Amino acid sequence: MVYYFTSTTVDPAAVLYVGKDKFEMPQQFHADNLSSAHVYLRLKPGQEWDSLPVALVEDCAQLTKANSIEGNKKDNVTVIYTPWSNLFKNASMATGQVSFKDHKKTRTILIPTRQNPIINRLMKTRTVSSADELFADKENHLSELRAKAREKAKEARKEEERLAKERREEKYRREHAYEDLMKGDDEGDGGGKRSNQDGWDEDDFM
Repeated sequence: MVYYFTSTTVDPAAVLYVGKDKFEMPQQFHADNLSSAHVYLRLKPGQEWDSLPVALVEDCAQLTKANSIEGNKKDNVTVIYTPWSNLFKNASMATGQVSFKDHKKTRTILIPTRQNPIINRLMKTRTVSSADELFADKENHLSELRAKAREKAKEARKEEERLAKERREEKYRREHAYEDLMKGDDEGDGGGKRSNQDGWDEDDFM
């Protein structure tokens, strides 16, 4: 089972996910050196994992601490968070145990004590769903991101084609500017000569 919580510390509100069992959920936040549930936060478009609002990070960390049997009773609990893509796990690791591909892509937050107002606020928003529903929701979300990425790439190609056309036209204008100028002069003076077809004769000037 998966628990959903809503953090209203940001606008729009953020959704947090917590696995009932530590092996059921993707992980992003977890208590350092303590057994705990792992809290997952889906980032909003444009959000960066290492520059999240402090209040939102604290909500996630408090929820992580509260879902650790040992950590919930302790003070000064360190919570580590990292992007999902940076997590590393293999068959030899214990259930719930994870490591990191790059330790530089991790951040920590120290939680001195449990903040009941935060936990109570989050608990009022809790809903329960199955892991299958969460994974289906995740796939839908990824599908939407892929569709947006394709649309963005399409728009980028159209813009590049527009710019390329403008460059071609500008190049043509530069290369043919002299020819167009001379053509205009020829048309203006009739080639610089007059003939008897214009209705006069050279004898008129004698």
